[in-house]
Amino acid sequence: MLFNSYEFIFVFFPATLLGFFLLGRRSRVLALRWLIAASLFFYTWWRPINVLLIAPSILVNFALARAIQKASAREAPRLARSLLIVGIAFNVAFLGYFKYVNFLVGAVDDVFGTNYVIAKVILPLGISFITFQKIAFLVDVSSRRVESFTLQDYCLFVLFFPQLIAGPIVHYREVMPQFQRANCSFDQNNVAIGLTLFAFGLCKKAFLADGISPLVGTIFGQAAAGEAVSLFSAWLAVVGFTLQLYFDFSGYTDMAIGIARCFGIRLPANFNSPLRSSSIIEFWLRWHITLTRFLTAYIYNPLTLWLTRRRLAKGLKGIGGNNTTLGGFLAVLAFPTLVTMSISGLWHGAGYTFIVWGLLHGAYLTINHWWHWVARGFRKNSAAYQRVMRPAGFVLTFAAVAVGMAYFRAPNMATAGNLLRGLFGLHGVSLPTSIIHKLGHVGLWLHQAGVSEGPADDTFRIMARWVAGLSLLAFFSPNTMQLLSRFEPALGFDTGAPDRAGSRPLLSWQASAAWAVLVGGATVLGVLHLGGVSEFLYWQF
Repeated sequence: MLFNSYEFIFVFFPATLLGFFLLGRRSRVLALRWLIAASLFFYTWWRPINVLLIAPSILVNFALARAIQKASAREAPRLARSLLIVGIAFNVAFLGYFKYVNFLVGAVDDVFGTNYVIAKVILPLGISFITFQKIAFLVDVSSRRVESFTLQDYCLFVLFFPQLIAGPIVHYREVMPQFQRANCSFDQNNVAIGLTLFAFGLCKKAFLADGISPLVGTIFGQAAAGEAVSLFSAWLAVVGFTLQLYFDFSGYTDMAIGIARCFGIRLPANFNSPLRSSSIIEFWLRWHITLTRFLTAYIYNPLTLWLTRRRLAKGLKGIGGNNTTLGGFLAVLAFPTLVTMSISGLWHGAGYTFIVWGLLHGAYLTINHWWHWVARGFRKNSAAYQRVMRPAGFVLTFAAVAVGMAYFRAPNMATAGNLLRGLFGLHGVSLPTSIIHKLGHVGLWLHQAGVSEGPADDTFRIMARWVAGLSLLAFFSPNTMQLLSRFEPALGFDTGAPDRAGSRPLLSWQASAAWAVLVGGATVLGVLHLGGVSEFLYWQF
């Protein structure tokens, strides 16, 4: 069951919310158990056998967490560490079987020319998000950041349906104290804020992202069929998909945060206008924030610390200030970054294209860190540096992200390669004849400069309008977290503070007729577009 479906919006969500409030009048325990049961129903709606997959996994992880906790209490660190390794290995193997076995068999066939055939393994929804949360929980128990938990609490943490399919990736210590404090009763402020977030998220997903989706699919489909995609069409495709993915994923996250808020629970923010970033480092601090947090805390930092200790034990320098050497930079920063982003790529999907996408972003981040290292002298005059580098960095960052999307969206490497050749003009430069004629003297100049006339193409013109409109929203309008900032819409969101670009929200939500019309309009737009073509981008996650 998806958030952007009739059965969720008009049946499941209101029934679950009503049952939660009614049971909450009698017993907080009953209300929370109702929420667990409803979450299980939500997860098994698409494929009931999913419960036979997730339930044993939950029980195994809970048993391991208990064993780790007891070993830590008995001051048996080696046993606790061994149990933690077993738990991580179990979860990685569980994820690996369902997500990567088909890819690995295909890779073996490609390398050795074999033709192994296995039954198609169907990927359970949200398995990547669930797996990361379970791993984080085991690590937190091992490090004693989580000291007490029950089976009911653990089931609620893993199964809570707003964050079950597409995140945000949450920590036990973030949400369980909220459930423990929750009175499970109706709160008009929480419901009003939650429904507002849901309305904006639904509009972003069903109207904006799904609106441009078929146009993006048309150009990527042409590339997949082997057609040469010219310069402008290729850039429209990758920029269009970048905007589609942003509004789709951030919209779905807004809906998740809004749904949770209706139950009185604040989930962490996952997006903060990432397409306005002026560096790739800043982009990853704003895009899929909870994934970046997980990768940094549980992969990058431990790997960097281990490598630093190894270098120091050998008498070699690490990194930091003027003491940084090229060898230290490559060993302690570049290598962990590439490894971490490769894992991020594999997490996003099982395929060569996702591996390349992850490595590409690892290279982007490495180059960005290298620039910070070599350009530290230029940054002494910070004001002048920012005047030049912020706009230049914005253009370069957005272009780099869009180029990477050729791999993220393409079904195979051949399609991605076809689009890349188009992005760099190797398939020529053309515009529809109607557009060149409408440009008048500019069109004539373009024609003389080598821009050829292509056939009349309604897709191109409509796509250009969609890209222009969505770009204005992504670059200049306040995001949903900013609109509701004074109500702390997401856990730990910096209420009322300027974003990293230094801008403050132009609008701020408050109960009024104007906002009622705006939220109502967003709801109507979202609901009216539910019956159209909707691409579920988190299928592979």
